[in-house]
Amino acid sequence: MKGFRTLDDMGEIAGKRVLVREDLNVPMANGIVSDDTRLRATLATVKELADRGAIVLVLSHFGRPKAPSAEFSLAQLASPYAAVLGRPVHYVDWEGDVAAVAMLQPGDIAILENTRFFGGEERNDPATIARFAALGDLYVNDAFSAAHRAHASTEGLAHVLPAFAGRAMEAELGALERALGNPEHPVAAVVGGAKVSSKLDVLTHLVDKVDHLIIGGGMANTFLAARGVNVGKSLCEHDLIATVEEIFTAAERANCTIHLPYDVVVAKEFRANPPVRTVNVHEVASDEMILDIGPAATEALADVLKTCRTLVWNGPLGAFETPPFDTATVALARTAAALTQSGSLVSVAGGGDTVAALNQAGVAGDFTFVSTAGGAFLEWMEGKILPGVAALQRA
Repeated sequence: MKGFRTLDDMGEIAGKRVLVREDLNVPMANGIVSDDTRLRATLATVKELADRGAIVLVLSHFGRPKAPSAEFSLAQLASPYAAVLGRPVHYVDWEGDVAAVAMLQPGDIAILENTRFFGGEERNDPATIARFAALGDLYVNDAFSAAHRAHASTEGLAHVLPAFAGRAMEAELGALERALGNPEHPVAAVVGGAKVSSKLDVLTHLVDKVDHLIIGGGMANTFLAARGVNVGKSLCEHDLIATVEEIFTAAERANCTIHLPYDVVVAKEFRANPPVRTVNVHEVASDEMILDIGPAATEALADVLKTCRTLVWNGPLGAFETPPFDTATVALARTAAALTQSGSLVSVAGGGDTVAALNQAGVAGDFTFVSTAGGAFLEWMEGKILPGVAALQRA
């Protein structure tokens, strides 16, 4: 995929002002960051630039402000970010920003105020792009999670300043290339989630790319129903059965095997630890719900992964937030992690639910790459062009 410049291509940057687009949109309450994953993801790029003598100006959005306000100000992140970085962090308001930036010294790091305090940010407005660009000499995009948005700070700046991919962006794009761009076959994809309708574009794109398509979550029920299985009162989009039939046909044409569970875990009510049964899919009672994949199907899927060289994973296999319906997801994730650690599998996973499920299984650190991006990861799986990435490639 390369086709873009990285920090290795920047040359001498001591004293240069580098605008770095990161994603600092972290969960916060009362000045406390409850999950600093996104802050830690910035460290490699920001520290390297500062250590090379650049004046590092971090751009990010924060929340969805209707207008500038203290609630959405990035001023509140300067202290938590400094703690994660282990070095001082300045905060620069948009009022007097030019003078404030001029006071910074080589090696200094500053957070600029919320980019969305400008209405022109989300419109990719030329005047807003020019306002940002006036503060910097070079531009680095390190925020893959915002790369599906054509905003001033994620796409526009790459057209007006010399543009480079940061270390996190570089790692993400490299992993995605290995997973679907130019993967080693056989390739398996695990796609879970509640509804087929939310992943239609993903499924349609993947059947032409992968050798094995493993369907989990509520959407598996719609696939089972399309095969004539009575899924009882399970979540099921019966109105999409004709669409699912088209996916089956496309998969057959592309020589892609679709894997559905043949044993399932069912319950009469959806809550933690209700009475459950493990049954063949043809034995689901009319008052029961399918809430997880059964042990025999999970073992069969593990055997499939053992034949594969590449895995891309998005979405859990069952209702994993509610015990005991995390069993299949945890078991298959541990198999994938073990295969990755043994060197036989390249495993790339992404999406909020997926990251949570892998953390629950205790294996997020054992996958080849785990993307914290939600919308951008999904659009990449759909085969869409991501504006932030395309701008770097053009640059």
